[in-house]
Amino acid sequence: MAEDKGKGGSGDRHAVTVEDLLTFPALQLSVLAGADGLRRSVSWAHPSELEDPTPWLLGAEMIMTTGLALPRTADGQRAYLERLDDAGVSALAVSAQLHMPPLHPAFRAAAEERAFPVLEVPLSVPFVAVSQAVSAAVADDAGQRVGAQLQVFGALRWLAAEDLDTRGLFQRLERLSGYDVYLSAPRGGPLLPGVLPAPDPAVLPDRAEDAPPTVPGGFVLPVPGPGGPAGFLVAYERQGARPAGLSVAQHIATVAALRLAMVRSERETARREGAETLAEILQEDLDQDVVRRRLLRHGVDGDCVLLRVRGATDDELLAALAGHPHLLLHRGGDHHVLGAPGLGDTAAALPGVSVGRSRLFPAGAVLRVAQREAAWALTKAVESGRTLVTYGDGDPGRWLPRDPAVLTALVEHVLGAVIAYDAAHDSRLLASARTWLERDRRTDAAAAALHIHPNTLAYRLRRFSEISGRDLTATGVLAEVWLAIQAAQALGLTE
Repeated sequence: MAEDKGKGGSGDRHAVTVEDLLTFPALQLSVLAGADGLRRSVSWAHPSELEDPTPWLLGAEMIMTTGLALPRTADGQRAYLERLDDAGVSALAVSAQLHMPPLHPAFRAAAEERAFPVLEVPLSVPFVAVSQAVSAAVADDAGQRVGAQLQVFGALRWLAAEDLDTRGLFQRLERLSGYDVYLSAPRGGPLLPGVLPAPDPAVLPDRAEDAPPTVPGGFVLPVPGPGGPAGFLVAYERQGARPAGLSVAQHIATVAALRLAMVRSERETARREGAETLAEILQEDLDQDVVRRRLLRHGVDGDCVLLRVRGATDDELLAALAGHPHLLLHRGGDHHVLGAPGLGDTAAALPGVSVGRSRLFPAGAVLRVAQREAAWALTKAVESGRTLVTYGDGDPGRWLPRDPAVLTALVEHVLGAVIAYDAAHDSRLLASARTWLERDRRTDAAAAALHIHPNTLAYRLRRFSEISGRDLTATGVLAEVWLAIQAAQALGLTE
């Protein structure tokens, strides 16, 4: 960003500066205050007798007044000058005599502090002569501006013909327009991938419809979207360039709106395709070669995990995972996410979520076990109040084999009779034993978690021992039962 943008710091925004105007003999201008700002560039000279003309200005104008616009009080004069300077006005030219009130020391002091040139125009020089001189001086800039506009109109053709990505498109528009271009979401974050947001979010307006387009050094313009601005384009003049003006910046904002619509459409298409693919993978409806090809199309390769996320909205999760290859499916009240291991930490950074993460598996593997692992880990995350739990971390489940057939054999051998009895009598013996073991065999705590009387839990534990043939007072038996319960959870056979 050029130093002192919009206030003529570099003097390169237009072909003429305030200092140049002092050298025009026919204008006979003299400096009353603010001589340090003579390098400010001037785009236009315009008479105004309004006390506040700033809503109708674009920046880099020289305002001319006969004195009617100037307040009579010291505070009023200072406030008038500060308003012009804040709006990007290059200089104030006052007519000698006529309606000029005395210029207070506070007014002159403000001009010096802000390096804001205050010039005097003699009565013999009409304001129209000043306007004509400025217009002629900047006329050579017009051809460059028109050419820039015509080339900006071709921006979408570049996208189609040259397959430019978003970053390449806006880099080209920057070179063409003479501005450093930033694109910000309404709250200041990035709007489009590859384009930085505004370095100072304070320049973004609260209400776009009421905001003037100019800021010191450039423009802030809404990027149109359905129902209101989708974000804002911030264009700062680039040092050493010839900025092409407001019209070109407005055209770039329109290009940004069209590109944003394209990106959102592409994302929605990819999201839907990803959701359909993940649903088919989870249901084991696809050949493994087909699975691998589809995953590669979505950028998913190498070691993967399956996440189960609870407590996030679609928009929150999509925004968090943007830029990371993944498949996302919303099903059963939770989100299922397939992708790299780091996605678990990304999702867990969202407020109020619980995330269960499976162990690593190669892309394209059958997800039967991973689904159970992610579901178990999510249950643990919810119960423990932890944001992210990975299956097997710090848990006996890590000692279990990954082969579903081996897990099934273990469950059948240790718990098969109890599972069959529960199914026939709705007795919840297995759930009661699991809850009791999870709470370190504290009967009162387990009974409270199950919402039953401790005597009822004691009865269920006796029945568990009788039906399974395993004495829960023996350490070796407890270890065997606990591992079998973990295997049952991994297979999705417990509540």
